[in-house]
Amino acid sequence: MHQIAIFASGSGSNAQRIAEYFAGHPHVRVGLILTNNPRAGVIDRARQLDIPVVVFTREQFYGPGGVVAQLQFFNIDFVVLAGFLWLVPESLIAAYPDRIVNIHPALLPAYGGKGMYGMKVHEAVVAAGEKASGITIHLIDNEYDRGRIVFQAQCPVTPADTPADVARKVQALEHEHFPPVIEKLVLAQ
Repeated sequence: MHQIAIFASGSGSNAQRIAEYFAGHPHVRVGLILTNNPRAGVIDRARQLDIPVVVFTREQFYGPGGVVAQLQFFNIDFVVLAGFLWLVPESLIAAYPDRIVNIHPALLPAYGGKGMYGMKVHEAVVAAGEKASGITIHLIDNEYDRGRIVFQAQCPVTPADTPADVARKVQALEHEHFPPVIEKLVLAQ
């Protein structure tokens, strides 16, 4: 059985969708949810789904042992970043080479990099008058939003769309595509 860990910093809607997708899966399951935010909504979602939760500090994430030790304790094979905002340290990348995937709410390489997350991305897309936006699922490297792209999907952006409208369209793409892309990546390991 492949064990997935999900890192999230916010409400956890993607984490919940992923966990529900893999509930009862014969080969893959979500074995752990981790957050750097002790008030994150993902904590309640994880508890409702009966998935263990680890809340960690910056020192535990970037220091020796810490989060990597937790992942090893829970026998995690694959790591998913679902609304997690910190740059992944080299120690975690080394422990899970080509086994850490992220989702970004835009069509990378546009609207990526440090500080480009959530509504900030959608505001920038609307302000630029883009005709499309979407999602990018990519492997992690040591820079924000620069790892190898494994999947993209797009949605139209109309002149009448607000950033909130774009956010809703993008989130629908996230919920539709992220779990099956994760499944393909995990089962290919």
